[in-house]
Amino acid sequence: MKLTEIQELIKFVVKSGASEVTYEIKGLKLTIKTPGKNGGEQQQIIMHAPMQVAAPTVSVPVEKKSPAKKQESAPVADDSKFITIKSPMIGTFYRSSAPDKPAFVNVGDEIKKGQTICIIEAMKLFNEIESEFSGKIVKVLVEDTTPVEYDQPLFLVEPN
Repeated sequence: MKLTEIQELIKFVVKSGASEVTYEIKGLKLTIKTPGKNGGEQQQIIMHAPMQVAAPTVSVPVEKKSPAKKQESAPVADDSKFITIKSPMIGTFYRSSAPDKPAFVNVGDEIKKGQTICIIEAMKLFNEIESEFSGKIVKVLVEDTTPVEYDQPLFLVEPN
């Protein structure tokens, strides 16, 4: 459905005096809500599209890049001697306590058990993530200020 068609449908619904209209075509669901007679409710437009539409677009490039990833993953076999520190929650990953402060840890730093290594912000709470063991930071796997998932690898550590 084109933008001009949606705009025409909105104008038609407003002129008709209907308070709510739902229009569905080819998996696209469009709901238009107009102000009631008392004018208390504002106009709302809600569009629902099937999730399957985006899936092919995402999976095709991944398949094309998979041979390159196999070449890159060769050094990962050596990473088996390292311990992976994973995210204990979903949130935003921060390497430092403030933008103008230095990172808690950098590659090559020795860390101790209980030392703060990063912060993950979840629901407006800043959670200090502490190391569960001592060792040396080998690799930082996540960029600063990026979203992280539960159990996502954050750091590779060579244990002492």
